[in-house]
Amino acid sequence: MKITQDSALTQRAIDALNQIMEIELAGVVRYTHYSLMVYGYNRIPIVSWLKGNADESLAHAHKAGELATLLGGHPSLKIGTLLETEKHDIGDILRESLEHEKNALDAYYNLLKIVEGQSVLLEEFAREMIVNEELHLDEVNKMLRKPGDTAAFNA
Repeated sequence: MKITQDSALTQRAIDALNQIMEIELAGVVRYTHYSLMVYGYNRIPIVSWLKGNADESLAHAHKAGELATLLGGHPSLKIGTLLETEKHDIGDILRESLEHEKNALDAYYNLLKIVEGQSVLLEEFAREMIVNEELHLDEVNKMLRKPGDTAAFNA
């Protein structure tokens, strides 16, 4: 792995992985909170979807932490920014989710920029997570559209 031969580059990768871990752990808290705040006749499928997102965020955080330790780093104990808007309408929850996922996507693109051509393992991890996040963003975007709207939702 070329990346371990350059200590400055290795540290940048560890820092990027820790940032990802913090963002994903914030996602665990965020999606768990949201799942507890959903009311109404559509509650069951939405709560299930939100819990699934929390589980997925935890898996992503764990993988980022494992990769940080693979590089000799120390996984962060921090959690990314959590904004409590006190808005719990499904539309508000989805818009906040969209913003959170965009933030995560940016972090994965940052990791890719750092490791591209230096580590196939880290590059493939970043690419796989970018695909996952882009698909998730698309899913949330479609959920925010009014029935019959085919144009992308713009916040």
